[in-house]
Amino acid sequence: MSTDTIANGKYVELVYIVIDQKSRAVLTRVDHPLGYVHGTIEILAPAVMAELEGKAQGELVEVPIDCNQIYGPRDKSLVIAARIQDVPEEYREVGTSILMENEQGQTKSFLVTDVDAKTVTIDGNNPLAGREVIFEIDIKLVRDATEEEIEYGGKVPEDKAPKSSA
Repeated sequence: MSTDTIANGKYVELVYIVIDQKSRAVLTRVDHPLGYVHGTIEILAPAVMAELEGKAQGELVEVPIDCNQIYGPRDKSLVIAARIQDVPEEYREVGTSILMENEQGQTKSFLVTDVDAKTVTIDGNNPLAGREVIFEIDIKLVRDATEEEIEYGGKVPEDKAPKSSA
């Protein structure tokens, strides 16, 4: 096993789940390793990133987060139930994201959270707003990042990788 620990300039791959502390329901699951260069970009909440410092490949890390501090409490005024006939068909599926604009021209993303025979419910709250959660993180890889990875902030896609001279 590698003795590298997470610090600025290290390439890290991890998978994680986010669990609601009250219901124990899994809210988010990322099973495909997420790769990034530590210290160049924040792929998770700053409190989670800070907890990863000094951890090594193979470690499991649990980080409790009060999402009220990040996203604020849930705002019930951002939950809207519309008559299904007033909603275009392409927005009648749970999980669909809808970008809406107010009278001042400001845009906000809403998520379709419920659809039944009469209504479509959309929610402009961040899905974690008002929740207390636990991030369970499995660190899959820690190594020195290449110059290209540092510049890119993570794993360099094939189409952006430097061409080898053969």
